[in-house]
Amino acid sequence: MPSIISPNIRVRHPKHFFVGDGSIIDDFCYFSTKVRIGRYSHIASGCSVAGGIERTFVLGDYSSLSAGVRIWCTSDDFVNDLITIIPPECGPIKDHLMTGDVICESLTAVGANSVVMPRNHLPEGTAIGALSLVPPNFPFKAWSVYAGIPIRFMKPRNRDNVLRQRDEMEQRLKDLTHA
Repeated sequence: MPSIISPNIRVRHPKHFFVGDGSIIDDFCYFSTKVRIGRYSHIASGCSVAGGIERTFVLGDYSSLSAGVRIWCTSDDFVNDLITIIPPECGPIKDHLMTGDVICESLTAVGANSVVMPRNHLPEGTAIGALSLVPPNFPFKAWSVYAGIPIRFMKPRNRDNVLRQRDEMEQRLKDLTHA
């Protein structure tokens, strides 16, 4: 199944932008990092993934970002540093830049209008509720649901049911390709 990528997205580094089979990226999304999106994943309208060419964002297979999600792989420290773009010819100036890759493994989801700060790794099966704030380096546990500002653990996710549904979808896709 081919991917569907809206012509109305902005990708700053197209040489480092990879999208797996069957994935969809909706209108008005912005990407300024290296990006790898797995199979059958969805990035809904109005999402942004920012942080520059030095950083990477990964969204695993069967995963999603709901509308309006903001992923920050780099962010200014609003207390200690100048908050502006520094021209490259000036060299490094900021002392407290928050920077690091954001990795969302397979079967993960981030709810609408949530914000994920740098240096986060969402393990398999992690889900984040809508309108949540994920601080840098949050200690996630696989197959858990988190929500809030800042996020906190809510409850375990139904791993067996999610994996059963994934397996059923894979089997149906396999049947379609052999039909």
